[in-house]
Amino acid sequence: MPAGGRRLSRKVGLSANSSQFTLEGEPFRILGGSVHYFRVPRAYWRDRLMKMKACGLNTLTTYVPWSLHQPERGVFNFHTQLDLEAFLNLAAELGLWVILRPGPYISSELDLGGLPSWLLGDSSMRLRTTHPGFTEAVNTFFDKLIPQVVPLQFKKGGPVIAVQVENDYGSYAKDEGYMLFIKEALQSRGICELLFTSDNHNTLKSGGVDGAIRSVKLQKLNQRDLQDLNALQPNSPTMVLDYWTGWYDVWGELHHVLPPEDMVSTVRKILRHGMSVNLYMFHGGSSFGFMSGALSDPSYRALVPSYDYDAPLTEAGEYTPKYHLLRDLLSRYNSDFPDMLALHYRESYEPAIMYQHLSLWDALSFTEGSAEPVSMENLPVNNGNGQSYGYTLYETTITSGGKLKSKDNVRDRALVFVDRSYIGLFKRKNLDDHSLQGRRTLSLLVENCGRAHQGRDLDKQHKGLVGDILLNNIPLRDFTIYSLDMKPSFIDSLYQAPWKTPPEIPSFPGFFIGRLFAYGYPSDTFVKLPGWAKGVVFINGLNLGRYWSIGPQQALYLPGPFLNSGINQVVVFEEQEGDYKVHFEDTPDLGMAADIQ
Repeated sequence: MPAGGRRLSRKVGLSANSSQFTLEGEPFRILGGSVHYFRVPRAYWRDRLMKMKACGLNTLTTYVPWSLHQPERGVFNFHTQLDLEAFLNLAAELGLWVILRPGPYISSELDLGGLPSWLLGDSSMRLRTTHPGFTEAVNTFFDKLIPQVVPLQFKKGGPVIAVQVENDYGSYAKDEGYMLFIKEALQSRGICELLFTSDNHNTLKSGGVDGAIRSVKLQKLNQRDLQDLNALQPNSPTMVLDYWTGWYDVWGELHHVLPPEDMVSTVRKILRHGMSVNLYMFHGGSSFGFMSGALSDPSYRALVPSYDYDAPLTEAGEYTPKYHLLRDLLSRYNSDFPDMLALHYRESYEPAIMYQHLSLWDALSFTEGSAEPVSMENLPVNNGNGQSYGYTLYETTITSGGKLKSKDNVRDRALVFVDRSYIGLFKRKNLDDHSLQGRRTLSLLVENCGRAHQGRDLDKQHKGLVGDILLNNIPLRDFTIYSLDMKPSFIDSLYQAPWKTPPEIPSFPGFFIGRLFAYGYPSDTFVKLPGWAKGVVFINGLNLGRYWSIGPQQALYLPGPFLNSGINQVVVFEEQEGDYKVHFEDTPDLGMAADIQ
């Protein structure tokens, strides 16, 4: 139902045949916001979308992450947290229209831009092209995904008024036939609404495809950007499909913020120009587990698990000055305003004291012997789909001392052990030398810190050891390889292992187990680990994400719905040092802030 309460006929849908959008023939301005169902606990979907509606927005925009929906070649997941149909139906129930962005590549600061890592098991793979291995995989995924979306389109009575073709292809542009292939892959399966493409202003031309409206991504509004867009498609409506309300954060740097006044003044300008806009993000949420991506250019930098994005609604769904300024501005453009919702209660809990410890070396289940090092994606695990995330341990026997060199073959970070005693760290680019002596077991614990989510090197995002490690310039051979993917099944399997009462000086790396008690209806809280260095936190078997003392992020958001009333199990995997105590506080800590430059 539109704001006026008059029921629309459903024949024409959203169209762009003049300088302004029309919806079923009536002038329509898209006031959109991005919220990703896969970054928000399902129990909070309604809360976040109602807060969006109460801010004066009329359209929800979401990406669809292929990597999460198809974790292995023949395995699809569209339930619970990934129930896209339920999310879109909820939007319809709340009176929000939807712009859907099904990819297959979405960027979205996800590992490999939302593409499944098993694609990289094909050594000839060329992602985001018409390479047969890629198009076949896309067709298989779209055969499962698109039929769920077709009945939810506007013309079928649903909320979806537009669909985006791929994402930011202008910056990649390796195959002239590719965008046409994706467009036809959508339309041949029944997508019949307006199509968009979305690019930065300088790559608008190469990112478009005939039959789709071009839109622009930006944070600052320059007349030149708009002229570029209008020159490419005169007499069409102008759409900023990604107005960036903040930015994402990288380990080892500061927390990025965009001042509220800057954000609202840009949105005001966009609206004064008569344009439509989508706020990316309206509410960022969290990149739970290992879903975060990384930057590869100019150097490798991994992203933090918080996707707060300095958006109008915080990671935990709280209002911000941006929210209030935006609501005030949008009240002039949209009369359909529900009241603001009350906020969820947040709570500090008693710290969890770690009462059992399991050394990494006691948690290994033998997986694979190999003459040469094998990258994660090529390991014969997960039904031949390789390892997607987590850690991989490579062990071999050395018979002499000397210099150990990694060249550039460690992706992305390796702790090095001799006879299971830590001797040093290999980072991705550092050619650190470690001197060794005698016949020993050499172990490298290699972490995938996140595959690049953008850039022209997507085909090269293999993780683990991607080539030889040299001892005195001779390549090491005869490895035993253990896959430590930290999936729920892996964590479950640890309960059979020989846990012990923690010693005075525990051995690292290792797993630690403790309990959090929540009484009544559990509330949101934030996990803080001030005495720990680097690792991963699991709550009731669910991977909450990585922590790392270098920051900026110093607390992990733990939503109340992830907790049980009563006893909750806390498992920490720590690489180097820990103090047996995990804290639960009622405030976030995203680190020291710096304005986006």
